[in-house]
Amino acid sequence: MSDIRVLVVEDEPLLAEAHSAYTERVPGFVVVGVAHTARAAMAALRANDGGDVDLVLLDFRLPDLHGLDVCRALRAAGSSVDVLAVTSARDLAVVRTAVSLGVTHYLLKPFTFAAFRDKLERYADYRAQALADGEVAAQHEVDQMFATLRGTAGHSLPKGLDSQTLDRVRVALTDGTRAEVGLSATEVSALTGISRVTARRYLEYLVTVDRAARTPRYGTPGRPEVEYRPR
Repeated sequence: MSDIRVLVVEDEPLLAEAHSAYTERVPGFVVVGVAHTARAAMAALRANDGGDVDLVLLDFRLPDLHGLDVCRALRAAGSSVDVLAVTSARDLAVVRTAVSLGVTHYLLKPFTFAAFRDKLERYADYRAQALADGEVAAQHEVDQMFATLRGTAGHSLPKGLDSQTLDRVRVALTDGTRAEVGLSATEVSALTGISRVTARRYLEYLVTVDRAARTPRYGTPGRPEVEYRPR
């Protein structure tokens, strides 16, 4: 499958640059344009009928038009381009309207790279399912697509694990300053405030669902400690 083409819409130049850099760090995504105003974003999407853009990273607080109005204009024009809201807007009315306008994800500022990457990866999984040929065979396939998009687990966590602690472990493991180094269960324990045994259980779970890789760490006396890296 070809790369997912992304338009970054953000009025703050430094944030636009950061969001672009984050996007380029996620395999399978490429930034094809940056717009600092709603007008520039709409012009970019009108060019070639928006065919060069698959996903819009949309700030809602733009200087010339609210992001929700951009969404309304897109839908009124018949555009099916997907939108990921990247915003500091916390008003529930705004969130509800975003959902009604087909916004696929809603990411609150400020956020970590791990949270950003998770949204893009879930979107990529959803898109791969949505673009498959044929039709769904049963209800569970539809449920799986919605679960992939909304971030709900396609299956229950093992007994004794909870989603909040799992998120803390994933953030610790995938933080940009440490992701290239790899962490032991002891180090994850120190970063998250959970016990080493508990940290190891969550890390092993991430390995089983292919979200982390386990490798031996040499250079210490006795049996080498295991370290984990994000996938």
